Amino acid sequence: MTYSALGVPSGRPTGVLADVWGRSVVRDVLLTLGAAGAVGLAAQIAVPVPGSPVPITGQTFAVLLAGAALGATRGAAGMVIYMVAGFLGVPWFAGGTSGWPSATAGYLIGFVLAAALIGQLAALGADRRPTHTIGLMAAGNALIYLIGVPWLAFSTGVDLTVAAGQGLVPYLIGDVLKTLFAAALLPATWLMINRRQGNQDRY
Repeated sequence: MTYSALGVPSGRPTGVLADVWGRSVVRDVLLTLGAAGAVGLAAQIAVPVPGSPVPITGQTFAVLLAGAALGATRGAAGMVIYMVAGFLGVPWFAGGTSGWPSATAGYLIGFVLAAALIGQLAALGADRRPTHTIGLMAAGNALIYLIGVPWLAFSTGVDLTVAAGQGLVPYLIGDVLKTLFAAALLPATWLMINRRQGNQDRY
């Protein structure tokens, strides 16, 4: 199989982790709800950042892993459920909050788009190799910030430079660490699956 410059196989889609053991409507619903719940749980790991309305959380990591594991449709649907349920009162935004988070709503919208992007690229095989997975995670993080930072600037009345200082710069080191972890986790999972299937094919 050949790869494009983006690290995506040039052939047809290869599927995502959630499809290895087959698909059904019930499984899809449960996985989608599980993705929303996982992000809600990760949001409770919240560390306030002085001078910023955006805390450090485990959300982005959960969002991108959900997209990679479930694919574009289920990953994005899970993030829509997470966002809408939080708006309606489910207390699973950062720190157990709910309602309309005016300053950080852009990040929530970015979660939906990033899960869709990551899911589509993962379905094309971009989560099979560490170097490709690094690019995959970087693209997802970049899309979240591309929506979240301008929204933060608009909602708080600051310029983009200040918003970037409040809603981007403090999180870059954590993003790098989470990206490296994903670059080890996702390809290793695929490797184990491929080895197991290879062993089963021998019998």
